[in-house]
Amino acid sequence: MNNIYTLAYWMTGSETESNELVNKTYQLIDKNLSEKEIYKTFRSCYLSTINIDRDPSAEKFGVLMDDTEESLRQKFADIKLSVLLSELPGIRHRDISKIIGKPLITIRWWLSLGRKSLVNTQRLIPPIEMCLPLSGVLQ
Repeated sequence: MNNIYTLAYWMTGSETESNELVNKTYQLIDKNLSEKEIYKTFRSCYLSTINIDRDPSAEKFGVLMDDTEESLRQKFADIKLSVLLSELPGIRHRDISKIIGKPLITIRWWLSLGRKSLVNTQRLIPPIEMCLPLSGVLQ
């Protein structure tokens, strides 16, 4: 439970959102699930929250996120989660690959990228909102 809450807090940056994410995760799991399955469920719950959370003012003006922005949000979330899974509970790269559902080589590349980002900016992957305009078009 502590690892899931710690992951949730690092992923959301908010105590309230962390509690909601942990509760949502634990409502969907069975006590007999393996650690990997629990982390898969956590990932799924987190991805559902970032895909739902959209800027209400953007929707009010008819600016919707396109598939590119959605996929970038998920990619940044998966990179961040990969680094956190490696560092906090110390999960092996092969197991992270199974949790995230990406090839091992991709996970290793993401870990390198995420760690460099953390060292260079003292942050772990900037929020997608800082990287993309509301229209979802890359500049």
